Amino acid sequence: MQTLRPALVLVAVFTLLTGVAFPLAFVGLGQAVYPDQANGSLIRRDGQVIGSALIGQDFTSAWYFHPRPSATSEPDPKDPSKTVPVPYAADNSGASNLGPTSKALIDRVRGAAAALGAKPLPADAVTTSASGLDPDISPVNAADQVARVAAARHVRPAAVEALLARQTRGRLFGFIGEPRVNVLRLNLALDEAFPLRPAGRRQ
Repeated sequence: MQTLRPALVLVAVFTLLTGVAFPLAFVGLGQAVYPDQANGSLIRRDGQVIGSALIGQDFTSAWYFHPRPSATSEPDPKDPSKTVPVPYAADNSGASNLGPTSKALIDRVRGAAAALGAKPLPADAVTTSASGLDPDISPVNAADQVARVAAARHVRPAAVEALLARQTRGRLFGFIGEPRVNVLRLNLALDEAFPLRPAGRRQ
């Protein structure tokens, strides 16, 4: 018991410290200092949660900016042993796991590039992210979509470009990462600045 008692006491003490007190302290600190980020960076419209700034959504309508391609999938309802593509499936984050020499990857990228037109394209316009849920696109990718969005909303491209500039975020601390645009925030700003007709809603 002389050996066992100190060991049990240490286990109990460190369990309380590292398993209870330490996590609770960080949760409390996060709620106090960064409450928005600590609660998932949720985005609300009209009091309703419509998404998170950390998780992308699959916008496909012409009057919205589109995210980068997503390789996420879900079980096939007709055959659970197989999967079907479900872009931006938040409950099944993952990449395609296709290597750079994969014919399936090459064919998919070529198909995406052909659909976007024969012009130099930013990589994120035709390639998926490692998570399949990337909420951001590059400013170049977004700029390439301005003409389509402006035409669909019947507004001047310059007005959409100005909105895009306001929604573009630079490198963290000026040197970490790359400039980026959050697609969901940009599309919400579009709806606010250039409201759609009643027949045209979010896709």
